[in-house]
Amino acid sequence: MAYRKGLHEVADGVWAYLQPDGGWGWSNAGLVTGGDSSLLVDTLFDLRLTAEMLESMRRTTPAAERIATVVNTHANGDHCYGNALVAESEIISSARCAAEMEHLPPAAMAAMLDAAPTLGPTGDFLALIFAPFSFEDVPLTLPSRTFEGRLDLRVGDRPVSLVEVGPAHTAGDVIVHLPEEGIVFTGDILFHGGHPIVWAGPVANWVTACERIMELRPTVLVPGHGPLATPAAVAELKGYFEFLATETRLRFDGGMSPMEAARDIDLGPYSSWSEPERVVANVHALYRDFGSPVPGDALTLMAEMANLAE
Repeated sequence: MAYRKGLHEVADGVWAYLQPDGGWGWSNAGLVTGGDSSLLVDTLFDLRLTAEMLESMRRTTPAAERIATVVNTHANGDHCYGNALVAESEIISSARCAAEMEHLPPAAMAAMLDAAPTLGPTGDFLALIFAPFSFEDVPLTLPSRTFEGRLDLRVGDRPVSLVEVGPAHTAGDVIVHLPEEGIVFTGDILFHGGHPIVWAGPVANWVTACERIMELRPTVLVPGHGPLATPAAVAELKGYFEFLATETRLRFDGGMSPMEAARDIDLGPYSSWSEPERVVANVHALYRDFGSPVPGDALTLMAEMANLAE
């Protein structure tokens, strides 16, 4: 299917909602219906975008008039800050995701952007990538139900499985599997066409998550960012992490800093992917996996990425 903004029906009564270009904050979501019932996979980065998505869904199917269930695949704001507009729904996430959401409220993003003019190049980078979004007066709406491991649901007569595969991208990543249709909503376990970013790790868990998705033998994948995909995209991402782990280990053993390693690595087949500045965050994650006490807080990583982006 063409990579264009809006709803794309990927099976009877199942839609992906895509937001090109898939870069910083431009996440995907999904709608699963069964009879008069509906399940929303993720909300968007702010209230305006989420309202626009919900209106599009309501125009498309009566089942979206009242969303019964919402699943947040993870705690990054571009997948949950719109929860306030579906607060009357049952909102489900992994327990780790819900705990992490409390530490990443919209007010924190608003405060960080307010402070951006005082943060030098890091502030310039933050202001650039988050300029399209508004976090002012967005309430934090937490999940009303949590689980660990796996949760099986039904949307009408349609079985839907929530599978916890984190910590990887974040502390509590979840994928949404529709076994009868062969569809997986991957959350940010799959970035398609852009570099992923490891906020939590370990990287080995992300590789395992890719393997778990491939074991499901899906035919259609709805990534957290980027166009619709096939399992080949997951295999490619797994290869990216294996390649990066090998290249980073060589430089770690050689005494390079994470920034020196990130600048030195030739990305080869992955050089055309967007957001290449994220490589330095991923190298930081690997250094931590190797036992180095390098910082992993978001502001430090954003500063390193701003440096590499320059």
